[in-house]
Amino acid sequence: MKTGDDSTPIRHPLLPAEPDKGVRQPWPLLLVVDVEGNGAIQPELVEVAIIPIADGVLHPEHRREWLIRPSARIPDHIVRIHGITNESLAGKPVWPEVADDIQEALKGAWIVAHNASVEYNALTRLLPGWQPAGVIDTLRLARKTYPEAGKHGLDPLIEHLRLPVAGIPGQRHRAGYDAHATGLLLLDLAAHYDTWDELTAIAVPDNMPGRRSAPPAYQEEPLW
Repeated sequence: MKTGDDSTPIRHPLLPAEPDKGVRQPWPLLLVVDVEGNGAIQPELVEVAIIPIADGVLHPEHRREWLIRPSARIPDHIVRIHGITNESLAGKPVWPEVADDIQEALKGAWIVAHNASVEYNALTRLLPGWQPAGVIDTLRLARKTYPEAGKHGLDPLIEHLRLPVAGIPGQRHRAGYDAHATGLLLLDLAAHYDTWDELTAIAVPDNMPGRRSAPPAYQEEPLW
């Protein structure tokens, strides 16, 4: 099974070759999301990427990406991180011109991200009224699944798990690359859990959509 390039679907190892046969608990539609910003305290987004996972299959061939021109310049130290220059964004649309398209692309889906509060907080702030169906945080899930890894940033996990990232186009800290790598990470992590409910009980951060409340403690009914 090819897993590194941008043209081959990548299947969750626990799902059979025919997704409609023998799946105990199908996954909902997931969108692996990554955003890059301009470094402000409340950052303007300069890049957004989305890669779908349908029925446990990562589909990098359906990746969608947006480059966005911010109103404030990107400082040099931020440019050195993601490589997105102010000059490269000069002719790109501003956020209001792409917001509806991005919101429509996210509609009705769970989102997956590494340290998902970054994506969740930025997108809910910039897309008023939008909420995902649920949030999967691969950082949270990795800490539980691989405590021996020590460090759980995306780079240490790629190395620790030997994720097949060599064929991913682009570079680290670009939204498309990071979303693809995060999708590969989720599929690796998911292989350790038998059911969707088991996975989400760990992976959904507190106070975010998809978090199941704990059942109330049992209280015995009085006899009279």
